[in-house]
Amino acid sequence: MDLEHLATASGEWLRGAGPESDIVMSSRVRLARNVEGFPFLGRADVEQRRQLEAILRDAVTGALADAGEGDAGVLYMPLEDAADLDLRLLVERHLISRELADGEGARGVAFSRSEGTAVMVNEEDHLRAQVLRSGLELEACWVDLDRLDDAVAERVAYAFSPDLGYLTACPTNVGTGMRVSVMLHLPGLVWTEQIPKVFESIRRMGLAVRGLYGEGTQASGDFFQVSNQRTLGVSETEIIGSLGSVVPRILSYERRAREGLLEKSRRQVDDRVSRAYGMLRHARTISSEETLLFLSAVRLGVNLGLIDDLPISRVNELFILSQPAHLQKISGQVLEREARNAARAEFLRLRLNGRDSAGA
Repeated sequence: MDLEHLATASGEWLRGAGPESDIVMSSRVRLARNVEGFPFLGRADVEQRRQLEAILRDAVTGALADAGEGDAGVLYMPLEDAADLDLRLLVERHLISRELADGEGARGVAFSRSEGTAVMVNEEDHLRAQVLRSGLELEACWVDLDRLDDAVAERVAYAFSPDLGYLTACPTNVGTGMRVSVMLHLPGLVWTEQIPKVFESIRRMGLAVRGLYGEGTQASGDFFQVSNQRTLGVSETEIIGSLGSVVPRILSYERRAREGLLEKSRRQVDDRVSRAYGMLRHARTISSEETLLFLSAVRLGVNLGLIDDLPISRVNELFILSQPAHLQKISGQVLEREARNAARAEFLRLRLNGRDSAGA
């Protein structure tokens, strides 16, 4: 499959137009499911993996069509023989996990052209489906994912226990098999050094805090994912309601921190934002780590009204398009770190100085 279009465009969830999108980059709801009659992947042999991939490929693409994506809007990519660069691109795009990218054997991913819906086949579980939306849209994500889940269940029987619920490879997912998360941009709390206290409160409420790419990753660019940990003994509605009641408090803390920064340190904040914007527009070499930090400051500056010539959607997409695999896809060649940093700087200059990114 040709993934060139992913390297030069952005998914709908990056448009920055959803509720509370000044702080909430995206909302995601994910379900883990396994097919009745097959062992979990840790015990499945090569042939069973191939059978599962074939069964779920047909079931998922058909279900996506039934759920409203339509045949022209559904893409399926087998990953067993996929190029490493394509796998990394899909990870950066939040369409697959690092675990699926690093896996072996028959596996794949189906996703809508809007990138709002994606289904991984043969990751840790036989099937992991997600819906991703811009801003704080947990209920809307669940409505769409529930519809898709029902459509898949009409085609394959799920492994299910009347006592426990949906059976999953990892015991922490047994029950609903649901993970609900929001990706939050919290520079105000980071800059004012309040983030440890806020996250300690979040963890006491039974929620998990992770980095930009989920479990096992560190925070980058002041982005954090907050998600549920409990899946057993609670309903899907209760999980969404629990997270939905906590997120507004975090938003309130972040907004107060931003207001305090403007009130007490406006000149310093303006200087920090302006320096970051200047570096992104004029640097000749820049690492991905530096880019995330500078983009974080610029995103805050846009939302505080300190930068008025840059749409938030462009800032959002640059967090993804400036990542290593995207840059190499754009350039059409594998780049070592030094060449990649130069290509990233050129790409950012073109995008932020009002010119097209072709040839970056």
